[in-house]
Amino acid sequence: MPLTKQAIKKVRQDKRKTIYNIRTKKAYKQAVAAFRKNPTVKSISEVFSKLDRAAKTNLIHKNKAARLKSRLNKLISIQSSKTVKRAMSK
Repeated sequence: MPLTKQAIKKVRQDKRKTIYNIRTKKAYKQAVAAFRKNPTVKSISEVFSKLDRAAKTNLIHKNKAARLKSRLNKLISIQSSKTVKRAMSK
């Protein structure tokens, strides 16, 4: 149990920040999962925004955000090439 005034205040702050961090982390994870199921060009900007926000607040490392963005971007290019190949074969 914290004894000093500032330690008590720090416990309150940590509790509040934990809630925000969990909310942000859950938001980016859900966005990435939804994008992986249905990758579209329109939704990629929303996912990138959530990843950038998590990286900005040091919730995830900036290189992890960059790696995820790269992999998600690759999904779109793979899907678009499949669409082009299907159209050409018809």
